[in-house]
Amino acid sequence: MPRDRPPFVELWRDRHKKVRVYFRKDKGPRIPLPGTIGSAEFNEAYQAALTGKPVDIRPAAPRVQAGTIAALIVSYKSSRAYIALRATTKNGYASRLETLRIKHGQRKVSQMTREGIENKILAEYADRPGAQLSLLKMLRILIKHSMGLDKGNPLRLSADPSVGISRPRSKEIRAWTDAECAAFERRWPLGSKQRTAYALMLYVGTARVDAHRMTWTQFDDEAVKYRRSKTGVDVDTAMQAELRAALAAAARDHITIINTAYGRPFTVAGFSGFMRDAMAEAGLPLDCKPHGLRKTLGRRLADAGCTAHEIMAMLGHTTLAEAERYTREADRRRGGRQAVLKLEAHRANAGAQTSSGGLGNARKKRDGSI
Repeated sequence: MPRDRPPFVELWRDRHKKVRVYFRKDKGPRIPLPGTIGSAEFNEAYQAALTGKPVDIRPAAPRVQAGTIAALIVSYKSSRAYIALRATTKNGYASRLETLRIKHGQRKVSQMTREGIENKILAEYADRPGAQLSLLKMLRILIKHSMGLDKGNPLRLSADPSVGISRPRSKEIRAWTDAECAAFERRWPLGSKQRTAYALMLYVGTARVDAHRMTWTQFDDEAVKYRRSKTGVDVDTAMQAELRAALAAAARDHITIINTAYGRPFTVAGFSGFMRDAMAEAGLPLDCKPHGLRKTLGRRLADAGCTAHEIMAMLGHTTLAEAERYTREADRRRGGRQAVLKLEAHRANAGAQTSSGGLGNARKKRDGSI
């Protein structure tokens, strides 16, 4: 692709590393441009955008047949429940809804059965329990919407066909080890964008959906305040010394703290890719995930003796059970270590006892008397 760009043309690299080309004049809307810069297809769309008559390059929407899963998806997207969702939640649903529409949109809702869901929809993801669970959750949201429709609606289900389908067990994201944290810090010094993002996730406990859009106004010399996108819980916590040092070394060029090479905030997917690349360069293993930094903070809080309520407040949990998991794990670690210490103390004490040959014999005085 030529290095020189026409005026008002922006380049973006999506999470699949594909370059996307857009037209944007001043603060107007971004208009996608087809083809490569300089091609006839691109020039036609670019000239149309310049004159204020952009060409719609999106493919025509496929025709939706009545009574199908595709029609159910359309119905759900127009419901109050969907419209009321946060934008971040809708973005999370988008790929799963699109997967169901493309692969199974032609299936009749009235013909859905437990066996059909297991064998025709979920079986493909048997080796990917995380993806299988996400798709099952999305399907159950659609089924719940279907069951709430008026009687006589061809999309309405009177019973839940997914009842009895067990949740696939996905491997839980683990906390980083102290050695992995040290390796990342060695590779990415204070002042680097990677180290700043790492500090936000480790010392604030933010998930990626919150870390990528945090602003400088959410921090002061003493405290950090933000609202979790997933739960809507407000988090208000003190500033840790390590976080203060990381932010002091970071550049303040924009409102948001972490930005792309183009000076714009990351998308959630883009931020994840940015962190994964940084972790790979630090030599961290594949099972080490960005979200594990949030788990690391929970582990450290529990090891420091914080209560479940304190951990709940720090991490923005909505239920005490989530925070209690960290305290239980910490209690087990402490219990195991204390058990070994007691065992070693017992062995040392047992070895220091008087030998059996002297047991039962009265001690004699120096003059021979007893």
